[in-house]
Amino acid sequence: MSVEDDLTEILKSRHAGAFLFVGSGFSRRYLGLEDWVGLLSRFCVAGRPFGYYLTTANGDVPAAAKLLAVDFNEYWWKAPEYAASVERYQSRVADVSSALRLEVSAYLAGLDQAASANTEYSEEIKLLASLNVDGIITTNWDIFLEQLFPDYRKYIGQNELLFSNPQEIGEIYKIHGCASRPESLVLTSDDYAAFHEKNPYLAAKLITVFVEHPVVFLGYSISDLNVSSLLRSITLCMGKDQIEQLRRNLIFVQRLKDGETSGVSDTFLTIDGVQIPLVLVRTNDFSEVYRALGSTKRKIPARVLRYCKEQLYELVRSLEPEKKLSVVDIDAIDQKEDVEFLVGVGVASPEAADIAKIGYEAIDVKDLITDLVHDNRNYDPQQIIESVIKRAGRNTKYVPVFKYLSGIGITSKDSFQKSGLPLAKWVNRDLKEYRVKLYKAAFYKRRHESMEEIITGSTPENAATLIPFLAKEKIDLDRLRAFLEEHEDKIGYENSNYASYFRKLAALYDQLRYGW
Repeated sequence: MSVEDDLTEILKSRHAGAFLFVGSGFSRRYLGLEDWVGLLSRFCVAGRPFGYYLTTANGDVPAAAKLLAVDFNEYWWKAPEYAASVERYQSRVADVSSALRLEVSAYLAGLDQAASANTEYSEEIKLLASLNVDGIITTNWDIFLEQLFPDYRKYIGQNELLFSNPQEIGEIYKIHGCASRPESLVLTSDDYAAFHEKNPYLAAKLITVFVEHPVVFLGYSISDLNVSSLLRSITLCMGKDQIEQLRRNLIFVQRLKDGETSGVSDTFLTIDGVQIPLVLVRTNDFSEVYRALGSTKRKIPARVLRYCKEQLYELVRSLEPEKKLSVVDIDAIDQKEDVEFLVGVGVASPEAADIAKIGYEAIDVKDLITDLVHDNRNYDPQQIIESVIKRAGRNTKYVPVFKYLSGIGITSKDSFQKSGLPLAKWVNRDLKEYRVKLYKAAFYKRRHESMEEIITGSTPENAATLIPFLAKEKIDLDRLRAFLEEHEDKIGYENSNYASYFRKLAALYDQLRYGW
């Protein structure tokens, strides 16, 4: 059996979806980022190489980082090349390590995340971005994972995770901090000491993840201290007699060494005399791993499941019986800040429909989008307007409608109003309604780019969330149609976690191409 087949069999035998545990090797693979020593070496600007700090610290990298921070702080305040940073960030300097944290964060935030789409690993990136994994744990500081999984809720640092109510679905746990919050970085020996002091509490918080979910480690060696330290704390929480519960739940993905062949095997990691069972995956082609993970994907997006679980938790915990219940379009969850609990989320299967219904009664939103993109279905526009729009769009307003209105001669607001057609829900849409505010900040960073630059410099999923923020005159309709055609498979909820965004984009195209 192949790596993909073996791993698929293991994952399908688990009762819950997978978590990813992502380390620095992940960012080196996809972003070309340096290892930790290489990263810190970039900031040896005070005349001493990093080797000096490392030997002075007896090979302890966090201790070396602490020494480097002292020299860097002194240099940073007076160096001409950092004058702009000093002017901008001086109010945020809290201690001697702040300057180094700020500049490390600025460097990581400035990395060209989109460049990964144009490397030899572009296929892996596409597969990874399409996954519907339950969650991600990472020690990385860069923001690459947030861009790959933009709908996932992010928790930064131990404290935010410890004092929150994570739902273990649709979430990213950045346990060593994040470049978006420089003060959160676990950087120096003092930071690590504080981190390890709280490690038992973190382990207790994460223990259900490791017991109930398969956890796939990417970008770590088996001997990585970050991993072994956390696993040690988890095993202490569990006790030796319960370690067997972890069997086949801990999956380490390792690149092949010289002379090794790809494959999946069982092994053990020994920590303090306790043998922890592991699954070791050896491969240079990580797409095998991602396809295996994709074989068990949920039909309902993780963001929706997290929202429902979170709100149900709050409803049960609350003493207020009057909490609101609401039935809400799945595409509009991001917009419903005033709804405490949503119930009745499911997936409609075409097989469940009355198979006796034929003709226009069987046409759904996917069919309308296909016709919109290809213009090849030869639908009767009058029949679509009378028999399809209200039925297919009963739970969403993002339905192609202007194409069919134009087909019966309605090409203006005035002619629509005179027609008396009860289609205001699908017609009276402001262009801003296609934007999801969650991505406003991401677009702001790229606001000067053309639509083509956004498409070529992003994953398709990211592009679909950013294009609606473009000014009307910057949207090339022919290119947008081609983009929708290229990614037509993503309009189906059964194929993509981001189907709602591609459907919104299709509705936007419909309005700009055929609307008024």
